[in-house]
Amino acid sequence: MTADHQPLRVVLCDVNAKVVEAWLSAFADAPDVQITKGSILDQQVDAWVSPTNSHGRMDGGVDAVIKRHLGAGIQMRVQKAIRAKFGGSLPIGGAVCVASGAANPRYLISTPTMTASVEDVSATLNVALACAAAFQAIHMQNDREPGSIRSVALVGMGAATGSVPPQVCANLMWAGHALFGDYAFRDYDDLRATVVGQLADIETRPHTERVRITPPAARR
Repeated sequence: MTADHQPLRVVLCDVNAKVVEAWLSAFADAPDVQITKGSILDQQVDAWVSPTNSHGRMDGGVDAVIKRHLGAGIQMRVQKAIRAKFGGSLPIGGAVCVASGAANPRYLISTPTMTASVEDVSATLNVALACAAAFQAIHMQNDREPGSIRSVALVGMGAATGSVPPQVCANLMWAGHALFGDYAFRDYDDLRATVVGQLADIETRPHTERVRITPPAARR
């Protein structure tokens, strides 16, 4: 839910047909989530979520596509927000939300799936952490400006430069999305502790298994 209790419209879009197919399976019980094959640039929403690196260098993958579309200034805004809020290095499980400078989308949410620009994160929880952090950023933005983000588009996190298999990507994104039906954490540290604490044994589970993260008892 957004801050004014309007449902958040979530669009999952990717040019990779295997990622889209995996989403259709993982999100089968989430009919409110729109899934489509195509570019995030074509999505008319309030916010785009871009998987990035810890330093906000938009030099590869979806980051580079978005920077070419929105202009070099978007990287400057992302990195300024990272310096202001995280001391220059955005941790996995953190995110920044900045004005895009465009009418569509109005906001860009950057959340790292990796520390460096190209890194194999297939054996990590980074996708679940990044997806959860993106929804946390939406809650925080809507707390500051109620109703400012009512719709969001996300791509397959870590499925390209991160080498995460499509089904694993989809299942971890489902876990991050399911956690945020109406829940927001106190801060990103609380978010990371909850996700890591509950998914620490994920490497011993089948890749096809969907895992639900249970929010702490206190609700917003």
